[in-house]
Amino acid sequence: MPAASPAERLQKVLSQLGLGSRREAEGWIRAGRVTVNGKAAVLGMRVAGDDQLKLDGRLIRRQIARDVPVFLVHRSPGEPLLPPRSGPEARGSGIDTEAASAGAAPPGGTPPGASIAERLPRRAGRRFISISPMPTVDGGLELLTADGALATRLQRAVHAQQMEFSLRIRGELSPEQQQAIRIGLLDRGSTLKVLEIEPTGGEGSNRWYRLLAAGASGNDVRQLIERQAVTLVRMLRTRVGTLALPRTLARSHWRELEGAEVTALLGSRGSGR
Repeated sequence: MPAASPAERLQKVLSQLGLGSRREAEGWIRAGRVTVNGKAAVLGMRVAGDDQLKLDGRLIRRQIARDVPVFLVHRSPGEPLLPPRSGPEARGSGIDTEAASAGAAPPGGTPPGASIAERLPRRAGRRFISISPMPTVDGGLELLTADGALATRLQRAVHAQQMEFSLRIRGELSPEQQQAIRIGLLDRGSTLKVLEIEPTGGEGSNRWYRLLAAGASGNDVRQLIERQAVTLVRMLRTRVGTLALPRTLARSHWRELEGAEVTALLGSRGSGR
């Protein structure tokens, strides 16, 4: 006889299913929008796998967390990654799920200016969480998932791994500026562990540089470069741990990660999903 699934707090279950944050779920419960087995839910109650959950009268499919995908996204600089609001009310409308599954927004199926998360297939979740996102003005490799627990684990894991960035700078960095970048001094006395900084070409007044750093956020890298009194024209993240941005993946497109890729990202912080 199979073992019964352990009971978990309702707001945690709703969050892990990608419906909203725990705080949002608590609000739905307080407002009487959630029912468990036909009865109004109570904040803090626990539910098991065979309990029937509904939000606003609609049955919630109990997805298994390990089946919730993680998406690698090639975001253009300035392109919105997430919608301005989160939760069921913010999901996109008129999205062709089959077309979205191919990794691109369907022609005419997405509202103008829709975020990348709104163009992902609905089967993957209704609320997406970004993993260590780049600053809005920058782009490159981004990671999205609708699994709240997995997002937390990935967030912690990627901050312990190496990240690679492609930097477009107006002018050329002097040897002194490159050395200052290697030292990695940030505002308020903190430091960024820079492993490599090297020129990779360029033309006209702009030069490209490759920067490799441990546990670096996009904000840290931008701050470090701008501290050298230079103009950072563009910054793209090209690698997170063992995961590189594919050259064949066009801007605004995505692909679903394999289970082994997610496990590699999690590294020593845990195996599996």
